[in-house]
Parts: sequence; structure tokens; C-alpha cells
Amino acid sequence: MSRRGRRLRTPLIAATLMAAALVGAPAAVAAPADDARVEEARSQHDAVAAEIAALSGRVTEAEQKLQRMTHEAEVASGEALAAQAALDAATREAEAAELALFAAKQAVAEAQDEVSEVGRQAYMGGGQETFGDLHLLLNADGPAELLEQAATLDTLGEQRAETLDAMEIVEVAQARAEEAAQATVAERDRAAGAAAEAHAAAARQLSGAQAEFDALSLQKLDLAQQLRDAEIRLLQMEGARDAARAWEAQQAAREAAAAAASAVTTTAPTATRALAAGGSTAALTTGRVTSCYGQRWGTLHAGVDIAAPIGTPIFVPEGGVVLQAGPASGFGLAVAIQHGDGTITLYGHVNQFFVSAGQAVTAGQQIAEVGNRGQSTGPHLHFEVHEGGLYANRVNPVPWLTGHGISLGGC
Repeated sequence: MSRRGRRLRTPLIAATLMAAALVGAPAAVAAPADDARVEEARSQHDAVAAEIAALSGRVTEAEQKLQRMTHEAEVASGEALAAQAALDAATREAEAAELALFAAKQAVAEAQDEVSEVGRQAYMGGGQETFGDLHLLLNADGPAELLEQAATLDTLGEQRAETLDAMEIVEVAQARAEEAAQATVAERDRAAGAAAEAHAAAARQLSGAQAEFDALSLQKLDLAQQLRDAEIRLLQMEGARDAARAWEAQQAAREAAAAAASAVTTTAPTATRALAAGGSTAALTTGRVTSCYGQRWGTLHAGVDIAAPIGTPIFVPEGGVVLQAGPASGFGLAVAIQHGDGTITLYGHVNQFFVSAGQAVTAGQQIAEVGNRGQSTGPHLHFEVHEGGLYANRVNPVPWLTGHGISLGGC
């Protein structure tokens, strides 16, 4: 119950008032808390616990869905990036094909101009400065040379025509390549658009899954808080009921002990009342065990918690010397007592204490009263056993108590 770090408000005030009434009331009017109210509180606690259990499954499913949507969004993002890269590459190839086509068209145009110029010069009969074909034929020295030069001109004409044909073939090929490149660009543009849309859809699904997971997680946190509040209310009601019953039993025992122990010295009346008949040890206090030694919420709970109303007496179970009595971190107020075997017992969250450091105490002597100071969620005694020095080695208190004839139900 200690170190949860939360303060109770209205329920704690009510429990404190009830505790004060129980401690100060005579046995004739002290009565247990209504069992029906305790059962109602337990039912509320169990209902919230069941709701949390059911919600935990939905949270797990939402988390798995979120992980799946995250993976799908990452895949879709990768595919969209790849499609865009392919589109960019196709665009560059199309641009290069367009430039090559333009160059081929220019080359064909130049070749066509050259052939046309040859024809024009031949028709006009001049231009030996530029074209010497007709000049060669007219200046031939004889029929043989004329035939030879004519053959040469034919060959040149054929070469020009072949060159023009080749260039036209290149132009056609480049036109087809440019057309194919543009078709590829169009296809990859559609693919990139589809991939981008798929990525956007995956991102929307991921956003929805994240929102669902966050909402369920917040709902679970709220229910967890409700469960803690219900647990506190239940513990308070049970503690008040059990403390009232124990108070009645203690009153009866004290009256019987007072009648049978007239020879006991009056220097330590509380010790006499707390001691078992003929024994050398005494019970710690009256109340209900609510938490045992061990791991709790990921940290070590190094003692035993006994819920009881504020003001309930706390007795030392064995004689010893007070090491510390006063403020203590986390406990608000605490008392530490070292016993004959070197063992140290610690009593935390006390409301007030009645001993001081260096004082010798006897078994059964009242040293403090139950409180709710420090990091506490309700009135209770937090009891610890230390070996090898104060806070050196905090061990399970139950074996030590059992060895001294003290039994705690619930641990």
C-alpha cells in the first residue's frame, strides 16, 4: 500500500473520521462496517477489473493492427518512391530520344538541301566554284575521259542518295524511339500515380489505426485509475470493518487481562495489555494485512502492510533500543528499533510516536500509532525487518515474526 505516490481525498477523510470514532468509542457501540457496503465495493472493484481484462484484448488487437498498418505504409512508401524514380528515368530517356530525333531531322534536312543544290546548279549550268560536276564533263579531253568522268559523277550521286536514304532511316528509327519513350513515360506516370494513391491510402489507414490505439490506451489508463480508486475504497471499508471487530476483541482481552494481571507494574500498562498471556513477544497492531513482502508494480515492496484506522496503537514485538524516531524519507514519520540479536525493525507512516532515539523499550510497549503520512494511499502500518544495519538488507519480515510467535494472516 505504501509508495504509490497518490493522496486520497474524500474517501480518506471519511475513513479517518470512521477510524477516530472506532478508536474512541466504547465496546458497547463499536460495530463492524456494513457488510453489504463492503460487498458492493468489492463488486465494483471486480467489475472494473473485468472491464480492464476485456479492454486489454482490444488494446492488443489495436496494437497488432497498428504494427501491420505501419509495415504496409512503409512498403507503400517504398513502392511510391521506386515508381517516381522509374518515372524520372523514363522522362530523362524520352528527353534524350527527343534530342536525338531533332538531330536526325536536322541531318536529313541538310542532306536534302545538298542534293537540291546539286540539282539546281546542274540546271543553271554554273557554280564551278562550288560544284565542279558539269565543269568536269565539259572539259573532258575525249569520249573515254567523258565516260569516265560521267561514271564518277553517277557514283557521287548514288552516294549522296544513299546517304540521304540512310539519314531518313535513322530519322524514322529515332521517331519510333521517341514515340516509345513517350509511351513509357505515360505508363510510368500512371504507375507512379497509382503508387502515390496507394501510399496515401496506407497513410490514412495508419493514422486511423494510431488514433484507435491511442483512444483505447487512454481508456485503459482511465480504467486502471478507477480500479486503483475502487481498490482503495474496498481496502478502507474492509479495514474499518476488521478494525472495529478487532477493537472489540482487544477491548475484551484488555479487560480480561486487567482483571487477571493485578500484580503487573503500572510503569508500562500498554506493554502489559499487548503481551500475550505469559509470553515475551507482542502483536504489532490490530488490523488487516493488505500487502506482503515482494515485487509490486516492478519494484520491491520491502515490508508488510497492515491496514488499520489512524490512531490504532503500534506495539514493539520484542525489547530493544530505539535507533530512530522521527521524519523518514517516503514514510513521513517512522520508528526504528534494534533488538538484542542485531536485527532492526522499522515502523513506517506512523501518525505520531511515543519514544526517542536511545530509549530502551520492552516487548509489548506502545511506541507509535497507525497513520497515513509520507507516500501512503491509506492509513496503515508498514513494517520492515533489516539485517546488518538500518536499510542494509531488508528481508521478508514474516519469518522473523513467525520465529517470535507472531502470525500474520494473508502472507
